[in-house]
Amino acid sequence: MTGHVVTTEAELDALYGTPVEASLIKEVPGLTAPYRAFVEAAPFFALATVAAEGLDCSPRGDPAGFVRVLDDRTLAIPDRRGNNRIDSLRNIIRDPRVALMFLIPGKGEALRINGRACISTDPALCESFAVDGHLPRTVILVAIDTVYFQCARALIRSGLWTPETWPVTETLPTAGQMLKAARQDFDAASYDSEAVTRLPRTLY
Repeated sequence: MTGHVVTTEAELDALYGTPVEASLIKEVPGLTAPYRAFVEAAPFFALATVAAEGLDCSPRGDPAGFVRVLDDRTLAIPDRRGNNRIDSLRNIIRDPRVALMFLIPGKGEALRINGRACISTDPALCESFAVDGHLPRTVILVAIDTVYFQCARALIRSGLWTPETWPVTETLPTAGQMLKAARQDFDAASYDSEAVTRLPRTLY
C-alpha cells in the first residue's frame, strides 16, 4: 500500500478531473418543488450524525410522508421507537451537523440533504406524529443547508430494486445469530422465534 495512498486534494483532482455541469447545478440551498416531492414520496432514509465521540448512520422508515416538510429549508422527523441506544440523538446534542439520504423503492436516484438538527419535545408537534395513539418521544428538526440528488448508477450497479438479483436471505445470519456471535451465551433461537410477534407489536 505504501506509495499508493492518496493524501491530497490535488492528487484526487488529477485522478478524477472536473465535475460535469449537472453534478454542480443540482446542489441548491433548499427544497425545490421536485426535491420536495421526492422527500414526501420517500418511505425510507438514512440519517448520518457525527460527534467527537464517534459517527452514526441509522435507518429511518415509515409510510411515505413521514418526513414532514415545514418549509423549503426545514424538515420535521418523528423519532420512532427503537432500541434506546439513541446514538443519533446523542450525536445531535453534541454536534448538530447531519446528512440524510432518501430512497424510494424502484427509483434510481437518491436524494441527499445536509443540514443542522435539533431535538424537540414540543407536545403539539409530537402529537401531530401520533400513530395508533403512540407518540414519538421527540421530533428531529433539520435546518437544510444543501440539497442534491445522486444519479442512478449505484442503484443500477447494485441491482437493489431488481428482485432477480436479490440473495437468498434464508442463508444469511439472523439477528439472533449476530447477537450470539457477540456473546456466546445469548439465546439466539428464542430471540429469533419471538421476533415474529415482537417486531409488529413494538413498531410504535
